[in-house]
This record gives sequence, C-alpha cells and structure tokens, in this order.
Amino acid sequence: MSGDLTLAPAYIAAARKLVEDGAVAIGSNCGFAIRYQAAVAAAVDVPVMMSTLVLLPALLRQLAPSTQVGVVTSDSTLFAEDLLGLTDPAERARVVVVGIEGGNMARNATMNLPTGPAEIEEDVASCVRRLLDTNPKVAALLFTCTLFPMITPAIRRRFGRPIYDISTACRLALEAAVSTGLVHGSQQ
Repeated sequence: MSGDLTLAPAYIAAARKLVEDGAVAIGSNCGFAIRYQAAVAAAVDVPVMMSTLVLLPALLRQLAPSTQVGVVTSDSTLFAEDLLGLTDPAERARVVVVGIEGGNMARNATMNLPTGPAEIEEDVASCVRRLLDTNPKVAALLFTCTLFPMITPAIRRRFGRPIYDISTACRLALEAAVSTGLVHGSQQ
C-alpha cells in the first residue's frame, strides 16, 4: 500500500506467468496496485485492471460535470494523490476520497482476527453515509478495496448509487478479452 516501486518487477513477472498459463486478463488484489498499472500493461498483451482507479477518468466523463465520484478505500490516510492519476484540477475537484480506517477491519487487523462480510458492510455503510451527508453531489461510488465486492450489492441497494469495484473492472476486462457476454454472444 505504500507504493514501493521496487515491487514492479515482481508484478510484471507474475502477470507474465499468468499469461503463459492462459490468462486472458490480469487483475490485482489491492486497489493501491494502480501504481503498477502502466508497467504491467506494457509487459503483457492482455487487458490489465490493477485497480478500479483505472476507471476513474471514464466515470468522471460518464457523469454530469456538476456531480462528484466518491472513492471509498480501506484507509484514506494512506491514499496519496498519485493514485488518482488526475492532472486536471477541475476533475480532481469532483473526486472525494474517504476510508474505513478505524472501523472493524482495522481493529480486527491489529488483533490478527478475520473480518466477516457483516462487519465490512457496517464499516462501508457508515463511511458512505458520512460521505453522502457531507457531499450530496456524489453520484457514483468507486470502491478500491478488493474486499468490498462481497458487500457491493447491499451498499448499492442501501444508497441507490452506481458502484464500481474490482469485480466491475475485471468483468469489463474479461468481456473485452473473450466476448462471451449477452451483448456479443459466443464467437467460438
């Protein structure tokens, strides 16, 4: 999560091995791995989604300019500006970053205990409620933590906002790679 760029060769080697073994797309297990997106994408010939943050520029363009995107992460205190990949100040002003630090996941991690879906949902729901109460223009949520997809449907129902998570990003990459979805049908 700290962004140690000396890890890039390990990410590249792992991605290449996955492609050698037949992978048609590459994802990661942490949204902060966005720092390795360019290196991994340059090293393999399959779609790469190291983080949902890859989708952020497109989300900003999908939504009305008067709206915002809420980025929900596991720990906003570790979230640095370079993760957003935005250079336009107007786009950056439309992004609000919040985290669930201090909640069940953080407490359980310090005690080396597992965190169940109900606890993650409680953390994320509280965080999203605070986010929306203070930022009513948030029209969509982008979850960076790869533990969040299990609770995405519940949060979507509760708050009525589109939510993009690593599952969304990986489904997009897989659909592009194999075109087996409802839109394209099987081409084999």
